[in-house]
Amino acid sequence: MDALSEAVLAGAPAEDLANTPLPATYTAAHLRTEDVGIFEGVADKDVRKSLHVGEVPMPELAPDEVLVAVMASAINYNTVWSATFEPLPTFAFLTRLGRQGGFAARHDLPYHVVGSDGAGVVVRTGAAVSRWGVGDHVVVSCVQVDDHEPATHADAMLGSEQRIWGYETNFGGLAHFAVVKASQLLSKPGHLTWEEAAGTLLTAATSYRMLISDKGARIKLGDVVLIWGATGGLGAFAVQLVKQAGGIPVGVVSSREKARALRALGCDVVIDRSELGVGTAVTGDEMIEQGKRLGRAIRQAVGEDPSVVFDYVGRATFGISVFVVRRGGTVVTCGSTTGYQHEYDNRYLWMHSKRIVGSHAANLMEQAECNRLFGLGKLVPVLSEVHPLDDVGEAARLVQLNQHIGKVGVLCLAPEEGLGVTDPELRSAIGESALNPLRQ
Repeated sequence: MDALSEAVLAGAPAEDLANTPLPATYTAAHLRTEDVGIFEGVADKDVRKSLHVGEVPMPELAPDEVLVAVMASAINYNTVWSATFEPLPTFAFLTRLGRQGGFAARHDLPYHVVGSDGAGVVVRTGAAVSRWGVGDHVVVSCVQVDDHEPATHADAMLGSEQRIWGYETNFGGLAHFAVVKASQLLSKPGHLTWEEAAGTLLTAATSYRMLISDKGARIKLGDVVLIWGATGGLGAFAVQLVKQAGGIPVGVVSSREKARALRALGCDVVIDRSELGVGTAVTGDEMIEQGKRLGRAIRQAVGEDPSVVFDYVGRATFGISVFVVRRGGTVVTCGSTTGYQHEYDNRYLWMHSKRIVGSHAANLMEQAECNRLFGLGKLVPVLSEVHPLDDVGEAARLVQLNQHIGKVGVLCLAPEEGLGVTDPELRSAIGESALNPLRQ
């Protein structure tokens, strides 16, 4: 292990960290350009074949950037997309970014360090960074923006130069070190361990924007909210947010095991779609029939149709979502894990004055508001298991096959679980079981 990593793990003071030389290389989960065609004509695009863990060169730091020693990270579905080179190889993003020249040119490399979550310790700051200092404990937002772009100052997610770190940029979080913009950082909640904190920001803030923000559905007290994939990373945080907002979460899952986990999260209504026979990629009359079955089940449980549907599943569920949401209701979507081409019956949209809202990640203010809820103990992590960085392929494979619950964590520099807590009093007040409802 390099001297800087050893100093971080030893809890060295900021001055010592700043004076310890950077290593020339670091360990990272990465993709390689020579692998881009390996899945052509292959039915099972197994991400374990394309995700490599090994040494990569340490990049130079731009003036507005920070180098973070990553203690832990997490798997998101964009890492699965990256590792299957679909819907297109992410090297195309890196090439496009590199054409800007200057420091952007660093990103266009024959390898791509992936990962869009992270928690760790600041070990270097660029010359233009004043808000953050060496030794700070931070969590990393997945959103990189160009703060010279006017649209960014209205809503960062509307900027044409907005990118997802570790997916549309290089030097991501599934590594011992990560390069991030200073505007991506928030303070780590002190009562959380490294792995708990690392698995929160991307999915929780995405769910926050979808449900709570004025850019999303803006749920209110008493709203019935249908949540597809309610034990996934996005869905499990959506359940918590609906509960905290005074709404009624109706969670849909695909197995009895996931139904048990959803009840542990405190979801008001749990629907196992495998028992009900809904949520398959169908169209036309069968799609409407599935919507009717789901609608009856929801009305039987809560007495009314949902006012909001939270949908990131996509093709397999979207037509049902549009059908089942109440008159004047809102379907909010942030992804399509089962396919991007959606089919729905437009009569039920226009004649019933429903809305479809597209939502992507979250701006820094939304992320800060969401992170504050973790700091207050109002939201808790949804980790189900944790893997070492060397096993990142196995961790990503679980997500690829939808065999996971909640978030799958990855230890990077942290040698074991349970480290990084600086507020043991709050942790004790909340309770270990309450902090980890999906690990029971």
